[in-house]
Amino acid sequence: QVQLVESGGGLVQTGGSLRLSCVASGRTFSGDTMGWFRQAPGKEREFVAHIRYNGATSYADSAKGRFTISRDNAKNSAFLQMNSLKPEDTAVYYCAAGVGAWRCDGYNYWGQGTQVTVSS
Repeated sequence: QVQLVESGGGLVQTGGSLRLSCVASGRTFSGDTMGWFRQAPGKEREFVAHIRYNGATSYADSAKGRFTISRDNAKNSAFLQMNSLKPEDTAVYYCAAGVGAWRCDGYNYWGQGTQVTVSS
């Protein structure tokens, strides 16, 4: 079975940083896009960032200048470095992989999510 497992979430103060990790197994994702999405209470799941097979990246406006997505194909992993965190960033963060870009239905595989809470 293909699995994506996120880690690195937690509680952080406003202005702090977290680094989320996503480790995949059961399939090699070097040829796929990998993305990060998030879902806050009472809101729909939204795009945060993605990185394509060739390393090209894209970010939601809310993430630009603060978040950095990266990948390590040798380790079949993706990462999201989050700096200058704000309470509005509080959400469950999901790792995804597939042929998609900024739409969640373009991704075939999803992790279980990791909670990020930013205190004010």
